[in-house]
Amino acid sequence: MNESLHRHLSLQRSPQWTISLQMGFLHLLPLLCFCCVTGRCEDSLATPLPYSSFSSSSVYGRGYGAGYAKLNRKQGAGGWSPLDTDRYQWLQVDLGSRKQVVAIATQGRYSSSDWTSKYRLLYSDAQRNWRPYLQDGNIWTFEGNRNSEDVVRQELQHAILTRYIRFIPLEWNKDGRIGVRLELYGCSYWADVISFDGTGIISYRFRSKKMKIVKDVITLKFRTTVRDGVLLHGEGQQGDYISLELSRARLLLSINLGSSEYGSIQGHTTVASGSLLDDDHWHSVVIERYRRNINFTLDHHTKHFRTNGEFDHLDLDYEVKSRNLTFSCVESSSSPVFFNSTSFLQLPGQSNGDTLSVSLSFRTWNPSGLLMFTELADGWVELGLVEGKVTVYMNVTQKKNTRIEISSGSSLNDGQWHSVHLNALENHAMLTVDGDEASTVRTAIPIQVQTGGVYFFGGGDSRSLQRSFQGCMQMIHIDDHLVDLRAVEQGLIGTFENVTLDMCAIIDRCVPNHCEHGGECSQTWDTFSCNCSGTGYTGATCHSPLYQQSCEEYELQGQSSGAYWIDPDGSGPIAPFRVHCDMTEETVWTTLRNNLSPQTPVSSHDQYGKAVLQITYNATDEQVSKQTSQSCSFVSSRYGVPFTWWVGRANEKHFYWGGSGPGIQKCACGIENNCTDPGHFCNCDAELRAWKEDAGLLLYKDHLPVSQVVVGDTSKSGSEAKLTVGPLKCRGDRDYWNAASFTSPASSVHFQSFPGETSTDISFYFKTSSPHGVFLEMLSPGTRMEVSSVVLLTLEVGGELVQLSVHSPRPLNDDEWHRVQVEKNIKEAVLVLDGRHREVRAARTQAHAKLELYTDLFLGASSGQRSFLGCMRALRINGVIFDLERRAAETPGVSPGCQGHCSRYEMHCRNGGKCVEQYNGYSCDCSLTAYDGPFCTDDVGGYFETGTLVRYDFLPDMGAPVPDEMKGSPGWGLSGEANLTREELVFSFSTHSAPSILVYISSRTQDSLAVVLRQNGTLQIRYSLGGLMEPFTIDIDRRNMANGQPHSVNITRSFREIRLQLDHYPLSTYTLPETSDVHFNLVKSIFLGKVFETGQIDPVLIERYNTPGFVGCLSRVQFNSVAPLKAALRSGMTAPVSTHGILVPSNCGASPLTIPPMSSAHDPWHSETAGSVFPFKEEKKRADGVNRNSAIIGGIISVVIFSVLCILVFVVRHTFRHKGSYHTNEAKGAESADCADAAIIVNDPAFTETIDESKREWFI
Repeated sequence: MNESLHRHLSLQRSPQWTISLQMGFLHLLPLLCFCCVTGRCEDSLATPLPYSSFSSSSVYGRGYGAGYAKLNRKQGAGGWSPLDTDRYQWLQVDLGSRKQVVAIATQGRYSSSDWTSKYRLLYSDAQRNWRPYLQDGNIWTFEGNRNSEDVVRQELQHAILTRYIRFIPLEWNKDGRIGVRLELYGCSYWADVISFDGTGIISYRFRSKKMKIVKDVITLKFRTTVRDGVLLHGEGQQGDYISLELSRARLLLSINLGSSEYGSIQGHTTVASGSLLDDDHWHSVVIERYRRNINFTLDHHTKHFRTNGEFDHLDLDYEVKSRNLTFSCVESSSSPVFFNSTSFLQLPGQSNGDTLSVSLSFRTWNPSGLLMFTELADGWVELGLVEGKVTVYMNVTQKKNTRIEISSGSSLNDGQWHSVHLNALENHAMLTVDGDEASTVRTAIPIQVQTGGVYFFGGGDSRSLQRSFQGCMQMIHIDDHLVDLRAVEQGLIGTFENVTLDMCAIIDRCVPNHCEHGGECSQTWDTFSCNCSGTGYTGATCHSPLYQQSCEEYELQGQSSGAYWIDPDGSGPIAPFRVHCDMTEETVWTTLRNNLSPQTPVSSHDQYGKAVLQITYNATDEQVSKQTSQSCSFVSSRYGVPFTWWVGRANEKHFYWGGSGPGIQKCACGIENNCTDPGHFCNCDAELRAWKEDAGLLLYKDHLPVSQVVVGDTSKSGSEAKLTVGPLKCRGDRDYWNAASFTSPASSVHFQSFPGETSTDISFYFKTSSPHGVFLEMLSPGTRMEVSSVVLLTLEVGGELVQLSVHSPRPLNDDEWHRVQVEKNIKEAVLVLDGRHREVRAARTQAHAKLELYTDLFLGASSGQRSFLGCMRALRINGVIFDLERRAAETPGVSPGCQGHCSRYEMHCRNGGKCVEQYNGYSCDCSLTAYDGPFCTDDVGGYFETGTLVRYDFLPDMGAPVPDEMKGSPGWGLSGEANLTREELVFSFSTHSAPSILVYISSRTQDSLAVVLRQNGTLQIRYSLGGLMEPFTIDIDRRNMANGQPHSVNITRSFREIRLQLDHYPLSTYTLPETSDVHFNLVKSIFLGKVFETGQIDPVLIERYNTPGFVGCLSRVQFNSVAPLKAALRSGMTAPVSTHGILVPSNCGASPLTIPPMSSAHDPWHSETAGSVFPFKEEKKRADGVNRNSAIIGGIISVVIFSVLCILVFVVRHTFRHKGSYHTNEAKGAESADCADAAIIVNDPAFTETIDESKREWFI
């Protein structure tokens, strides 16, 4: 017997040696069989078999027999074809003995139009109790052939051990018939088996009396029809044990590596796996233990766990017991029936009998369904499952449709086998569930029972109000006789439809449990659902976190300080926990509080005079350790005693205190040399009779948090101590800002492969100004995510290409941060953009394989596509943060952080222009300014001839949408008429013409603003806002502005305060009278050069200033965000502007401001500088004084050269000046200027030419 045991059951006890059943006091108790498998397989199993090893449901003709269904054979008709072409056909192969099958290959019937395109496989050891091949928790459908000759091979995800295999055609060529030739691949399987009757025991002796082991490997296979029983048990005298048992058809592994005598250490650990294990099919078990780490594998599903307690060895004693056992496996006599939603089974019974007796066993997941229906002579009886209870309805038509109802049991839709017995005789009925006679339900019936003789099981009668039954039945008895289901299959008795005889294909969709993070799984026959309440997670499988990863993320969402739940690892294993977020400072602080009150007295102590204070937090150690990426600090103080230490992470002792550091056994006063007693390094060591304090911050985060404080010498007379341990405070969130910049269309960041999961999530933030690009690629599974006007995700799951796309109402290349979240789980694929826009795609039934992320991951494109250009940050996959900055520093074309051109101090666009990032540079958006050019520094101006005017109209605000083509135009600053309390008017002009109107702004009321040149050339501003008899005027009498020189004007009003900036004169402030209104109501139009409008207009303007009109140059005209002159001069812009007369573009004598191009050495987007850190300021510190002196000398030389060139230019211009130019003292230079204006003109590079020189451009 021991030799047999060596062949079929083994346990590895150490790396050095392997023996069989090396478990002290090992018990094997239930009615079951054990076996094992050895060898590698790739042999042809079907081809060597004789013709007689093949059988089928039917044969189309003599040459179409099952024995001709061998791969590549042409004998007979070239393959098997059944007589009927429907789903009830099957081809069976008898392998002669149990074999391990790893693959199947199929062809169509030779040179014909007969082939099978989809099929299933069933297998069995005894041509009964067939089991369907399962994959990914489903009855698997294989893809077959598309013609008659090509060979299609399908590898089995899990090998099957069987003697008989049935091929079940599901779909076939519509223009032909079912046809197949096949081959099975595998190898011989050899194993001994032992049959247990529930009382047998095997015990085995160890080689030594006691075994103390750190490593075990136990492997076995079993099958049984009993749901409870012990498979394996071993124990030792010190309380260690290991046990493997079935409980309600689930497998429980219990192990204890040791518990302490007083119970402070509890080593007992129990883990459950599997379900429905009483199905009389073989199940494999592998238990691997190394110290406290255990892998528990059942039928290829592995659970990883760690035992409780602190011990690593399994201590077992040796005991020997033996009893007689049978070395064979007894076959079960039960034969199940499988029902789907359209099935029924019709069976005969005794007619006109006075007793109704029906019993059966069933198992199902559905809470409701019809079990049995039969007609009586005076009514009918219905037996069904209603909300998990077995319910009987009896309808008696003889007594005016009297309805009788009885029910028993609860929660019977748990997938377990349950027995039901209904007995009705004479004038009463009895219902018994699960053989519990004590709970039998009885009721009286008003008639004598007279049976009808026909019984429907599972469905089939339209009078029943119950839905069809989905599940399995067995042990069906009618009139106390067991129904012969083989006779039913052969058509000898009864009939059936869509019923599978001799098979129970029930699937537990909650094992393994796909509901993550403690979600509760519930199921029906077709699907499962997860209840995520109270888990902190959401989604179809409770995978996605409900909470943000840090206080920093809450702050960026606009939240304020308070208590929040955070989940630092997202969908990872660490549960969310509650913290306090302080967002009042520039830096966001996260606070974890502990259980210790401030100044807690230290009183109780042990026999050694030491008091131990345990510190706990509102988070587990694992949750706290997740914060190690953040700066942490403790506020800590202690009073009164020496010999004190604290315990931090990893249970290490530390002897330094707040204000000190690791390895320095001092307090803060010892570091600063100001302790009370200079002979000690802590105030509390002075042993004075007054309270002294040692306090400060603990900043070394690898030692935090404080979990225990030990205070010594507390038993000393007159000694007292008080302790305060402040909260754990963490600053910022480094992971949240971990970013990389992609600067080349061919750039990509490579990460090594990582394992896939049943549920996989990807999340990141991005911003870009590029119109399209690829975010990430995983080439092997065909996964790609890209951005254009939408975010597009392509996944290959289960052989099917799934594509999801999400649109955004605003452009995605707006250089603003956007967030992308992806989740693929067993039920669905979800793509979310910015937390609001989403698309959900349900997974196919057979697409439940893991997302194949075993290939390498590329951020950007690696297959010739255009890569994403811009910034990406906070990339997280399955709760793991990817270090983009570190990898970017090693990758050409990618730089750490998100530093573009717009972050450079010297590269800001001027005059209100908006900086727009581009992957190889930047551009300035000048559309809402009065300037042009690459940096919004070029004047936009025009020369007005006599009578020329520009009119800009504000459209009435009628609630109509603003045209898209006008929203970005420089002349479209206000959506319609406006009532203003603040406005800013900016413009430049040069003229010799006076009087004239420069700018006039009208309204639909009598409100207006006018800027005019009076007869003497001085400037006047006229405000009329209502409430005054005459406009409020501001006169600037200091000089003649009609001198042909460029002048700039900036008028800003805020309620009553008016500020005027004229050229470079000091800023002047004026105040509207109290009687004046402060609202500029219903702004209507802007006039430049002249007013041409009907209605009430200031008569002074028309009489004194409007004729003949402004002659000269206007530029830089902007009213708030409206640039009317720019809109009039740019023909490609759409704006409500019109021009009368001749308007000639001109720069009005102003030279554009130039900005030198940036060299590639300082270009943060340049690929050769990837990985550099760029300052935000122009000034850079020199490494030494030599460089600094060289820079000073070079600067002096440059200034001298520039001065000489300027003198030469001035001399040349003075010598060769053109005839007709205006010569005034103001234009000769600052040295000879007789007023401030002359000095301004000379010193301001924007004012270098006169208006006459500007005019000469157009008339030469």
